[in-house]
Amino acid sequence: MSALIRLVEITDANRDAVVAVRVHPAQERFVASVEKSFVHARENPEAKPWFRAVYAGDVPVGFVMLSWDNVPGPGLHGPYFLWRLLVGAEHQGRGYGSAILDEVVALLRAAGAADLLTSYVPGEGSPEPFYRAFGFVPTGEADEDGEIILRLELGSRP
Repeated sequence: MSALIRLVEITDANRDAVVAVRVHPAQERFVASVEKSFVHARENPEAKPWFRAVYAGDVPVGFVMLSWDNVPGPGLHGPYFLWRLLVGAEHQGRGYGSAILDEVVALLRAAGAADLLTSYVPGEGSPEPFYRAFGFVPTGEADEDGEIILRLELGSRP
């Protein structure tokens, strides 16, 4: 059973609370902050960024950002690419990461997506085991920054 979460649009009313969600300091080299994610989204409109705050009840516990139905090309993976997934340090270990992916997968299946790509920075403490446990498998590729590309076939998980 996964944790109960909601994906919520980010507005002026909740932006500061969402930006305040931070991963554990040891994880910062593996995932950019919410604030940096907003910058990346603004700087890369061709990636068709789609992002949401993740709430448990009335508390923002995480953030997710995808490239949504983009045209793959140089530096652009897709059409669906999990660009950012983070859970606040004090909220980790409660199933929120898997619950976020469950929600995203349901939305992507409803949109007719066949698969979801993501990438990770290799190293001790990387999110690789989390993604592999969820069902992502390496594609054998790395991006221009050396991040390992993973694919999740969306028909493969109930």
